[in-house]
Amino acid sequence: MAIWKDNTAPRPNPAPAPSPQEPKAMDTTYKPETSPAPSASPYEAPRTRSESLIAADITIEGKIEGAGSVRIAGKFKGDVNVQGDLHIEAGAKLTGSVRAEKVTVAGELEGNVESAAQINVLATGAVIGDVKAGAVTVARARACAARSISAGTTASRRRPRTASVRTRRTK
Repeated sequence: MAIWKDNTAPRPNPAPAPSPQEPKAMDTTYKPETSPAPSASPYEAPRTRSESLIAADITIEGKIEGAGSVRIAGKFKGDVNVQGDLHIEAGAKLTGSVRAEKVTVAGELEGNVESAAQINVLATGAVIGDVKAGAVTVARARACAARSISAGTTASRRRPRTASVRTRRTK
């Protein structure tokens, strides 16, 4: 008897090793996936900026900064520095300095408007502080007490025109 088994059955030949090929160049150009654009509702107005709201029954103390617009219907104590518009609703009160593109005051603003392209003080509005803006519109406001109102620039000197205003409307 043999220690090993004599295997006379034919063996299959192994597959030949693949020959080395050059690696294929990858296509590295960016191809974004195209998907259909979401359909806008016909009832929805297009928004260009976001607007934050401080509701009428809210009182906040702090600082507001950002790129959007702010609408204050409650009470806010602190500085507002936004790249959008600021609207102070009737019955609302803001105590602090303001920097915004457009400021509309229908409530009460106690503080300085340090920089604005335009400020509108409505008939129900009151401003107590200094105003520096490109254009100032004061309707027959409830109160407007300021040491100075700077609006626009003169063509010759490029300095703001300044006027002192102190008005009180009596009933």
